[in-house]
Amino acid sequence: MDHDLNLLRTFLALMEERNVTRTAARLGITQPALSNALARLRAMLRDPLFIRERYGMRATPKAEELAPAIAAALASLDALILGQQAFDPAVATQLFTLAPNSYVELVLVPAIIARLGERAPGIKVRLTPFGSDLAETGVTSGQTSVVLGRIQDPPDNLVVQHLMDEGFACVVRADHPRVGKRISKKEFEQLKHVNVLPPGRLRAGLFQLFDRQRLRRDVAVSVTHFLAVPEMIAVTDYCATLPRLLCRRLASDPRLKVVPTPVDLGTFPVEMAWHVRYRNDPAHGWLRSVIAEAAEAVAVSSTRASTRGDARGLARS
Repeated sequence: MDHDLNLLRTFLALMEERNVTRTAARLGITQPALSNALARLRAMLRDPLFIRERYGMRATPKAEELAPAIAAALASLDALILGQQAFDPAVATQLFTLAPNSYVELVLVPAIIARLGERAPGIKVRLTPFGSDLAETGVTSGQTSVVLGRIQDPPDNLVVQHLMDEGFACVVRADHPRVGKRISKKEFEQLKHVNVLPPGRLRAGLFQLFDRQRLRRDVAVSVTHFLAVPEMIAVTDYCATLPRLLCRRLASDPRLKVVPTPVDLGTFPVEMAWHVRYRNDPAHGWLRSVIAEAAEAVAVSSTRASTRGDARGLARS
């Protein structure tokens, strides 16, 4: 029996989105076309597959049973086909979609783009938001090439690779009346703080670190992006606790100074994840090697800077 592979990909998109409007937009087709495809899927698989509910669709037991097998079969087929294709970065004209979190976008993506520009001038890159859920980035469906950041609870169809570890430091204004080259636990707890709110479940990360270290923080303002922090700190007596590499960049701003955290807050991982269908794709494998190389270079540069010492006090943080 002949099967339309595009229908099976539509089925997986519906399984992930559970919403006709979002699935149609994601696939680039009209809602009537999607409804037609769903009718054909139901006939082919001999099951209703999805039941309409108030806020979307609920998959039937058979749909839930079929989804992993269909996803694995399509991933194997993609790997077989893509693995046969040659890739020459010097002449390639592909578009890669990356989903970095806001931290990675600032400290790592520029190094990635620089390497791509040197070695593959025809390659184009599009950035999409990391989002509060991996499915929203498009990586779980394979539409997005790579997601970059801290990957929590990845589904079985994602491969995760560790890139580097990152620590923390504090930033205050350069002429802060109460903070010198270092900040004590007491001073830290008496100050007001600027907090950066990452999306979704990651919001709890830094708060949990403070709780484990029994370190109190009086958050006066919460912002949604790291770029808002330096302007906020420069005109207040507030303090911000940020990833170390971001702090190292802010240390060049004469309005600011970077100091070690009052207690050791440990590190957090920076990771890369991609869909299993790209495991043997030569172009995707090359892209992943460039990303890993850029991350290693950034990490090594940070380590060397810390070893040399930093006039602003960050080196011994």
